[in-house]
Amino acid sequence: MSPHLPNGRIAMAPLIELQDFDAVLFDLDGVLTTTRAVHAAAWKHSFDEFLAAWDAQHGTTTARFDDSADYADYVDGKPRQDGVRDFLASRKIKLPEGDPDSPPDEESVWGLGNRKQLLVEARLKQGVEVFPGSIAWAR
Repeated sequence: MSPHLPNGRIAMAPLIELQDFDAVLFDLDGVLTTTRAVHAAAWKHSFDEFLAAWDAQHGTTTARFDDSADYADYVDGKPRQDGVRDFLASRKIKLPEGDPDSPPDEESVWGLGNRKQLLVEARLKQGVEVFPGSIAWAR
């Protein structure tokens, strides 16, 4: 689609002004805070630890979690249990579902997801960086 109008002028997107809003809702992860790295590190630790134990039990060698490609392909933006299922399926591993109260050391979808969540929560207690531009706009 051409940005040119019939009179030859270029169409410009309307400016967004603060007074155009009554309220603004922000996502924290990757918008106001730099928590993408926290989540990626927690996934890597959780999956790599699980895969090491899996390989030792099954006599296999499974590719570890790549915190760039695998994060984007299998876990980013998904509910935690979907991310666990999708990543493990990429490695041809299927675990029992477990349940929301599964302990973090249980070999189940919920257990592995709960392990990751505990790591994230522990890191968040230490604080995370914010994106200065986003915070300035919010203020």
